[in-house]
Amino acid sequence: MGADRADRHRSRSGARRRARGTGPLLACGVLLLSGCASMPDSGDVRRVDSSPRSDVDSQVRVYGVSPGKGEQPAELVSGFLEATTSDEENFATAKEYLTRGASKDWDPFAQTTVLEQAPDVRVETDPGDRDGNSKTVVLSGNRIATVDAAHAYRPDEERYEQRIHLTLRGSEWRIDGPPPGLVLGESDFQRIYRSVNKYYFAKLGPDAADSRVGDQVLVADPVYLRRRINPVTSTVKALLDGPTDWLDPVVSTAFPAGTALGRNTGKLSLDDSNSLKVRLSDQAAQISPGRCARMAAQTLFTVQDLWEGSDEVSGVRLERQSGSELCALSGDAARAYAPDQVIGRPQHQYFVDAQHRMVRLSDDEDKPRPVPGPFGADGAGLGTVAVSRDERDAAAVSEDGRSLYVTELASGAERGRVRVHSQGGSPEHGLTAPSWDGLGGLWVADRDPQRPRLLRLRGGTGQADEVELPTLDGGRITALRMSADGTRIAMLVKQDGHTTLRLGRIERRGTADRPKLSVRALHAIAPKLQDVDTASWAGDSRLVVAGRESDGVQQLKYVETDGSPADLPEVPGPNGVETVAASEDQTRPLIAETRENGIVRLLPNTDWKTVDEDGSGPVYPG
Repeated sequence: MGADRADRHRSRSGARRRARGTGPLLACGVLLLSGCASMPDSGDVRRVDSSPRSDVDSQVRVYGVSPGKGEQPAELVSGFLEATTSDEENFATAKEYLTRGASKDWDPFAQTTVLEQAPDVRVETDPGDRDGNSKTVVLSGNRIATVDAAHAYRPDEERYEQRIHLTLRGSEWRIDGPPPGLVLGESDFQRIYRSVNKYYFAKLGPDAADSRVGDQVLVADPVYLRRRINPVTSTVKALLDGPTDWLDPVVSTAFPAGTALGRNTGKLSLDDSNSLKVRLSDQAAQISPGRCARMAAQTLFTVQDLWEGSDEVSGVRLERQSGSELCALSGDAARAYAPDQVIGRPQHQYFVDAQHRMVRLSDDEDKPRPVPGPFGADGAGLGTVAVSRDERDAAAVSEDGRSLYVTELASGAERGRVRVHSQGGSPEHGLTAPSWDGLGGLWVADRDPQRPRLLRLRGGTGQADEVELPTLDGGRITALRMSADGTRIAMLVKQDGHTTLRLGRIERRGTADRPKLSVRALHAIAPKLQDVDTASWAGDSRLVVAGRESDGVQQLKYVETDGSPADLPEVPGPNGVETVAASEDQTRPLIAETRENGIVRLLPNTDWKTVDEDGSGPVYPG
């Protein structure tokens, strides 16, 4: 795009800035990647409001405008802020607003502050400024999140205020005290950045020997990267930088410490066969073939996430600095490491019918059928249920909430003994609905006020290990859902009359005979919802949630595990959702329990349809 003259989409005031220079106009103000209409080579460059954009606008490229002569402090700072929303790789135009020293020191990648709207700008009166050679400009707004230098998003709702210092350089104002990193309104942030999953291997510790998929379990680690600035290169660099701080204690990377892209690596991209070559620094030069295959698997699935399944990455070749091959992994061979291997391929949805039996139905069935085995028999007396990822076993909590049973989904199977018993005395204070991870573990919380606890049953029927919980400050767990990879747990926690959705990581220590499991770093991941009614995993790093903001109106929406809103539209939910179930296989329909219509299901390209007016507790395997 044009270096002689740059176009800009900026200024909340609607003012105009005349483009300067003598060359032809090379950049469109709002340039569709498919091409521009015939453009005049003179005239005004208009500033356009930073307002929410449609999906079509994701094709727009935006470029900054250099500072004009005689700009006053407030106008100059506004120009700087808007130049930081451009699609320039190194923010060259934004740095023109800074003094020479500040331009060298300012790190736009140190952090990103995300506000509800573009920041308000006001000049602060400085009584000590007697010669008029310096000014302080204040940025303010409502902060909703920050993104750190490792690209990790963190909800952070608070009033924001930041002072920026300017000084006169000759006759022109320039910024010598810029803000740390970038300050963006939410709409600009969503236009410029996108969420990408990096993948690392789960640390299974003492559970590795019992895992039904071994130690090749990949875990999604979402980060925010710029959409249009070398997306493949920046994604691979982020992978090599290692996991984010929150996930780091429970995952590992196959890349040796310090591994980076090789010297003189240009822009990475897929070749004509959708394959990727990555040249690595000398730290990786002597690794074993097995370890290299794991590195390639991490790379392939991380890069694959850029295309969200629309194009399959056919393979990855990792190279030494010299260009010789370290290893190559085809897309077919990478299936052994695929994140969805712990999810399985769910064939049915399950729930409890009016006779308190466990029933199931497939996508092409309209009427549910009792499951084989004791849970589908008359008089089963079930309250809530869960199904293993391979759909061979099921767990159920009795109608009174006191007893947990586990059995095979097979004719002739026996219910067997009680695996966990609660002394809570009522369904509300008894056992939660159980949840299976993809490693074979079964998880359930006992809500007994006298002895609240979280338990994991090895293999679903083995010893019940108590899991250490963080202090909930008077809150109590009301529901839980385990991630397929077994490293993360989503919990509904009721506290002070409100129920929030919180995510914790599962840390594993100890030995195979005496494992020590704990939930750490619990944090809210749907902070805008005052009350969350139900949640379910709906992807490697995504959940679907039904809850209410301050207006009391229930919403059905997707959220990411880092607390950011998913780049998906809200679901037109049925009224009064009490339980929602989704599959990590995102091609599968949603199913929900509602107060008015019982069990309803949303198949592709259809509306919600009732499948059982009296059913409850719908679940997918997991």
